[in-house]
Amino acid sequence: MAPTPNGSVDYPFCAAPDDGGALAVAPGVLWIRLTLPFQLDHINVWALDGGDSGWTLVDTGLGDRRTREVWDGLLATVLAGKPVERVVVTHFHPDHIGAADWLVERTGADFATSLTEWLVARMLCGGNTPAMEAAAERFYRRSGLDAETQAAVRDRAGSYARGVPGVPATLTRLRAGDLLNVGSTSWRVIGGAGHTAEPVSLYDAANGVLIPGDQILPRISPNISVWPAEPDADPLADYLASLDAWSELPADTLVLPSHGLPFRGLHGRAADLTDHHAARLEEIVPFCAMPQTAAAVMRRLFDRPLDTHQTVFAMGEAIAHLNHLIRRGALLRNTGPDGIDLYRRGAGQGAVTTR
Repeated sequence: MAPTPNGSVDYPFCAAPDDGGALAVAPGVLWIRLTLPFQLDHINVWALDGGDSGWTLVDTGLGDRRTREVWDGLLATVLAGKPVERVVVTHFHPDHIGAADWLVERTGADFATSLTEWLVARMLCGGNTPAMEAAAERFYRRSGLDAETQAAVRDRAGSYARGVPGVPATLTRLRAGDLLNVGSTSWRVIGGAGHTAEPVSLYDAANGVLIPGDQILPRISPNISVWPAEPDADPLADYLASLDAWSELPADTLVLPSHGLPFRGLHGRAADLTDHHAARLEEIVPFCAMPQTAAAVMRRLFDRPLDTHQTVFAMGEAIAHLNHLIRRGALLRNTGPDGIDLYRRGAGQGAVTTR
């Protein structure tokens, strides 16, 4: 997740609520912030007031003891007096779905997300199979990572279940275009892809409010990665198409992101992110005038020390850009006799743009 220019956005709220506190940000919408034990040290979750029918919670934080204790406090204070009717998850990442199973059991709430996000969470929560481990080993070996880093990355495999100890057994499936009624407010489900395969965003047209999960953030670019299970995927194409789709919403929409502060300036921010990825693509093509490994491209794009957690995401993002350039015909990929992929510029290729 790289920083991108954000002069095109305005922040109507100067400060976030305290950890475990809440702040009203729109009619019937409470902003709750939960601490994360990562460099990205927080997640914003949202409580939607459905009146007598109760609360709809959007995203949950990790499934660790500390997060559960914070939720116990919120249920007893800020949310007291009304039941939790529904838990909605924007996507399968641990900071978004981790506490969902516990909250559903604790409150008796319904659980809702897209089918793809639910299935991926269910799969990963069960741990890696030998076939999945073999696929990951091939994937990172092909990338050109050194043996020590490969071993560290493999040791990290299976960590998903630590942040997501359980996933609800049943769900209400959300599809793009569905209307989710929360009291008298109708939230339209907006689809998209890129950060994950089928994330859920919610839009309240009456009040001009968007909850996009991680699909659009005010200061950093959402991670767009290729993973071992789908090594030839092109999630960047999906993400760029999703950015284009935000132009259909009003420019003054209040955006409630999962990280950072709520902001206005949706169209400008989408343009910033499109330009950010265009710059990445433009940087990679000349770098590959001589054959390069994915690991070399990763180090070019992320020229700072990376821990194992960051390396996994940086490698996934580098390969996402490489795969996109292959699909565009700007790069060629060949596998050497050592099993490592090499990427080189295609003959006669000109500039690459995302527009």
